[in-house]
Amino acid sequence: MRILARYAVAGVLALSLAGGGAVVARQAATTVPAEVQAGDYKLDSSHGKITWSVDHLGFSTYYGQFVNVKADLKLDPANPAASTLTATIPLTDVAPNDDRLKAHLQTADFFDTANHPTATFRSVHIMIDPSDPDEATVHGELTLRGVTKPVTMEVEFNKAGPSMGGAYRVGFDGEATIKRSDFGVSYALPAVSDEVKLRIEGEFVKQ
Repeated sequence: MRILARYAVAGVLALSLAGGGAVVARQAATTVPAEVQAGDYKLDSSHGKITWSVDHLGFSTYYGQFVNVKADLKLDPANPAASTLTATIPLTDVAPNDDRLKAHLQTADFFDTANHPTATFRSVHIMIDPSDPDEATVHGELTLRGVTKPVTMEVEFNKAGPSMGGAYRVGFDGEATIKRSDFGVSYALPAVSDEVKLRIEGEFVKQ
C-alpha cells in the first residue's frame, strides 16, 4: 500500500520544482517544468489513482488500487518551496479485484474504516533534482489509521497544457514505499510483506 501518496497525492509538485519560468499562454503545452502555469489545481479523480503492491507469500506480487482520490495542489514554479499538496484517500474505495479481500481490508485487521474511513497526505518540503528539473523529491506526512508518519515520494513531471476539453492541466507520476506496520497494520506479517510499494498517477486541472 505504498500509499500516498505519484498522488499523492504529491507528485505534480515536481512541477513546482521548476524554478523561475515565465507563465505560458493558456493554449500552450509544455514538457518544461519552468513553463508551467502557477495557480491552484485540483486532481481530476477520473485520471488519478494510487496502485499498491505487496509480496504475497513469496509466490507473487499482489496489486490493488485506491480510486476516487481527492487532492489540491498550489503550484508556484518560481518558488517551489511555496508549493503545497494535500490529498485525501477514501479507504473504502480500494479495488483489490476480489470482493472478499475488499471486505477484509475494511476491518480492524487492515484499514479499520469504521473508525478511520480516509487516509490523508500533506506535503512538507519539495526538492527539485539539480541534475534533472523534471524530477523532484516530495517530503510529506501520511496519516493512516490515526497514525502520522513521514513519507518521501519521488515524482516525475510529464506535461502541462490544455486537455481535449480545453482545461489547463498538469500530469505527473510518482513512487513511494511505506511499511504498513508503522501504521498499525500487522496482519499476516511476515507472510505478506511489511513493505508496500505505491505508484501514483495524476492529472491536476487549473481552477
